[in-house]
Amino acid sequence: MSIHRYARLLAAAAVVLLISTGCGDGSADNPATGGAKRVKIALSNSFIGNQWRVEMENVFKAACAMPPYLEQVECSIYNAGNDVSTQSRQISNLISQGVNAIVINAASTSGLNGVVQQACDRGIVVVSFDNTVDAPCGLTVNTDQVKFGKQLAQFIVDQLKGQGNVIMVTGVAGTGADNDRNKGAKEVFAANPGIKLVGEYTGMWDSATAQRNTSAQLPGLPKVDGVWVSGGTDGVIKAFAEAGRPMPVFGGEGENGFRKYMAGILTPKVVGMSVGQPPFLSVISLELARAVLKGERQKKSIEIPFPVATSDSLKPGETVFPDLPDSFFADFTDSGPNATVVLCQNAATDGTPCPGTLKVNLGS
Repeated sequence: MSIHRYARLLAAAAVVLLISTGCGDGSADNPATGGAKRVKIALSNSFIGNQWRVEMENVFKAACAMPPYLEQVECSIYNAGNDVSTQSRQISNLISQGVNAIVINAASTSGLNGVVQQACDRGIVVVSFDNTVDAPCGLTVNTDQVKFGKQLAQFIVDQLKGQGNVIMVTGVAGTGADNDRNKGAKEVFAANPGIKLVGEYTGMWDSATAQRNTSAQLPGLPKVDGVWVSGGTDGVIKAFAEAGRPMPVFGGEGENGFRKYMAGILTPKVVGMSVGQPPFLSVISLELARAVLKGERQKKSIEIPFPVATSDSLKPGETVFPDLPDSFFADFTDSGPNATVVLCQNAATDGTPCPGTLKVNLGS
């Protein structure tokens, strides 16, 4: 199944989507582990309407079908249509079903606190990632989203030598990651009086939406020297190119298309920095929940360093993928000797398990 067809099927699904990688009751004995009981770990995701979320769910699904998770965990996935009340009801249902852990990409930083506390009170391990919840009983797996915003903004300021017009293309309003990224960027821009913020609009962390909205905004904008993009960066570049506008400096996400432009695989070549919020945060959360449930790790939150690429540091097949779509997030896997997790390409494109046992490095 092509990645585009898969994304359309996910987006067209009912508000609640359940994907189970195991059969029957997760509390049943599992012959593959000598009769040991599998733990139930559910992914509660707020929003499936962009490529990052598709990849995030795909790598979670793939991980669940690989050892050690295949033998130890019964996984399920729920989507809430970016609706806080729906996600709250789904989590409440998971509590009633007696799951052992819930990993959450939240529709609201604080809106789920009540139901998360209920889960904690029942002894359920709660791990939130990407858009995290601030309920103190839960664990978090994330990058530093404020730092994300600051680092991209500072790159733009440095490239422009502190002078120029900048626009911001933001993410899904109201989410924790969007709030934090925007805050970090605006702090940097405000500290540099030669930088003028001349436009701000949402791209919904989606390339097609960012392209469409940028095309609508450009006729009313003055010369743009720098663009800060929370997600959908390749779509913004395409909008500038189609409008015949001079290509600005870009600070953006880990989209494969953005990195193709940065590497000169696609033209026009752009100067940019790509800071990726890795889709494999879901896999890190899965491993943290499993390890806590198995008594292999203390309950402690984790901060993951986000991978950074610049126009002169990209490596085809490792940090940019010439044969994958532009909208694909190239940081679905880590790389290098200290990689947090290494996943095959098919895990991200269609949720297919990779060969062998999956090893996840949570650090100390």
